[in-house]
This record gives sequence, C-alpha cells and structure tokens, in this order.
Amino acid sequence: MVSPMSSFPSSRGRPRDPRSHEAIVSAATELVVEVGYAATSIGAVAARAGVGKDTVYRRWRGKPELVFEAVFTTTDDVPAPDTGTLAGDLTALLRGLVEEFHAPAAAAALPGLLADFAADPVLKARIRSDFLAPSKERLLIVFERAVARGEIAADTPVDLVLDTLAGAVFFHVGLVGEHPGRQLAGRLAAVIAKGIEIR
Repeated sequence: MVSPMSSFPSSRGRPRDPRSHEAIVSAATELVVEVGYAATSIGAVAARAGVGKDTVYRRWRGKPELVFEAVFTTTDDVPAPDTGTLAGDLTALLRGLVEEFHAPAAAAALPGLLADFAADPVLKARIRSDFLAPSKERLLIVFERAVARGEIAADTPVDLVLDTLAGAVFFHVGLVGEHPGRQLAGRLAAVIAKGIEIR
C-alpha cells in the first residue's frame, strides 16, 4: 500500500503535525463546497485551518493537488475488500468511488480540477502517479485474490480495469450528474467482472 505521505514533497525540518494536515484537508473541502473551486485559495485554506501558507505549500505544490487529495482520496486507507468473489470486491470498491464522486465537494471541485489537469501535463502525470497509486494498490490486491480463486487470468490489465471503474463512475455521477441509485455499484461491477472473468 502506498503511504499517503508519498503524495507530498519531502519535508525538511520539523516533523509534520497530523492535526495540521487534517485541518488543512478539512478546510479545503469546506471551502470548495462553500465558495467553489475557483474562489478557493491556498491563503483562504490556510486561514481557515489556522496555519501559515508556507505550511500548506510544504505539503502540496498548489491548489489542484490539495483539493484533489481532500476530495478524491477519502477511501485510500480503507482495506481492500475481501467478499470472496471478484464481483463482490469490485462492488465494494465502486461503492466507495460512487460516494466520493457524489459528495458535494466533488461536484464543486471537478470542473475546475479537470481544467487545471488539462492545462498542466506535469500536474496530470503527478496526480496519476502519486495520488491514484493507493487505488491501484487496492485493486491489485483484489485482482491477486481473484487470480488465486481462478476467476481471472494473471495477465488481466489492471490499469485498464482501474480506468474503466473510475471512468464509468466519473461519467455517470461526476460528468452527467446522475443521482446514483443503490444498484449502480453492483451493476457496474457485474459488467466489468463479466468482461474479465475466465470463461
């Protein structure tokens, strides 16, 4: 599992205070919901969190990375599901994604984040390599168990399946703005599992 600490530039000097980290992340989430992504600034986040701007910049390179972590990595520390079936595990993972994308902060942040990612290839690559790594690690564990159970082949393309999972939720909930029904995660999981299971 990739540690959340790996998402940030290496720190120098005093050790990081976890309370400050939580306060900053909470402030960013609250501000995005209250004033929108565009009006959220590092200065406003720092003021609400009760820290200096330099404290924020020691942890994140800028607003996009901070907001992305605050809004879209809320399930990264949850253990990989182990329901006994690939479809069950994918359903559990998808429920977490649906909840993230359906949260008010996600709806407020997504358009601005997408614009920032599109304008900055380095940022886009960093988000994928650093912030999405924990999701990939959790999916790898799910796939390893499915391979051991004989449900899928060992050469199943994990990256492509991860993109498919996230892309389906992003399109349905984040982009189209559909209210996710209770069955959405299970239906998506069934479609994806059926497509990669050994026949």
